Amino acid sequence: MVKKTITLVIALFLFKTSFGQNLPSLLLNKNINATFSILAYDEAAQEWGIAVATNNIYVGNSTVYIEPGIGAFSVIAETEPEYAINGFARLKAGKTIEQAIEYTRANDDDADTRQVSGIDAKGNVYAFTGSALKNWKGYSSHLLGKDFVVMGNQLADSVLTKMAYTFEHTTGTLAERLLKSLLAGQAAGGQLSGKQSAALAVRGSNNEWFNQIDLRVDNSKTPFDDLQKLLNYHYGRIKLNQAINAIKSGNNKRGEALLHAGETMVEGWNGIYSKIIEARILLGDDKKAIAIMKKAIAENSQWKENLSAFYCLDKYPEFHQLIDERSFTVKDWDNAIQLMLQVNKTKDAIELACRVLIKYPSSSFTYCLLGEAWQQQGGKNEAKKNLEMALQFDPNNAEAKRELKKLDM
Repeated sequence: MVKKTITLVIALFLFKTSFGQNLPSLLLNKNINATFSILAYDEAAQEWGIAVATNNIYVGNSTVYIEPGIGAFSVIAETEPEYAINGFARLKAGKTIEQAIEYTRANDDDADTRQVSGIDAKGNVYAFTGSALKNWKGYSSHLLGKDFVVMGNQLADSVLTKMAYTFEHTTGTLAERLLKSLLAGQAAGGQLSGKQSAALAVRGSNNEWFNQIDLRVDNSKTPFDDLQKLLNYHYGRIKLNQAINAIKSGNNKRGEALLHAGETMVEGWNGIYSKIIEARILLGDDKKAIAIMKKAIAENSQWKENLSAFYCLDKYPEFHQLIDERSFTVKDWDNAIQLMLQVNKTKDAIELACRVLIKYPSSSFTYCLLGEAWQQQGGKNEAKKNLEMALQFDPNNAEAKRELKKLDM
């Protein structure tokens, strides 16, 4: 009977560990996850950020807490959101970062199983590592630096020192420095039983929503590579937008440099290829634009739905072979007109809109686009006439109303 019981216990242990739980989780029946993180502040950018990785799923869900202008908290091992909730409230009440964390710790019966780090609005830092973590396999501790904290548990010996050194001696944005630090920790041995998820969050007091970073790899065999790819995508998209703006303003040299950098960074992001194609068309590099379309379709056959927008390339047999304009709907044609306006092919847009209106004489949006094209051409009267026609067929056409309002200003 005893032998059967031991066998059953071992079987249950193996079953549970196959789902990525670590030994303390099993012994204590808690959601303890072997984790390491870096929390930091960038005074110049007025940004607060956290990078973290763990041996379980969706680490970003429970360990990352940031309020721009107030501070940030990273809570790992046996996580508890109250440290952040109470912490932010205490910081807002004028308490120090140490007081903000110790307020919750003082009434926390499980504090010995937790690691908590925090940073305030000025970069002051504080952290603690629960005493029970020293009994776990591997190294568990934290290090405080200027405007940053690294901490972790069940780690190889040099993980935290490598993370701290890398953060202090690397350049780039706060997000780039945080990720480099996390990657350095992994390269130094990371967490002993491997990693399954990773996250990176950076928020700033002056950041627009699209410049706030909240990247999560919730379940992967390669979470670090995936997180790096996501950050590349974030900055690559910014570079592509900058490239298009530079080209449109006449600075082709800068635009090409930004485009080259952006293209490399967004490799594999199929949905962003339209921006690359737009930039290539603006530069007059139509052949390259068509090559990117073919690449996009090879990666994702449904990308063909975007082809109608690039009808301005119809003079090229390679493009014409990709489409069947007999299947175009009025929305396809409107997409083509819109892209022509975006790449400064205004005369082509006017000509195509007039052709489309012969087939779809009551298309409000086509009239609106024709009005916008005439507006770009400086034909105020023609613009107004077509925008009014757009409203005649659709009184709720908000875009036509907006463009008419511009003309009347």
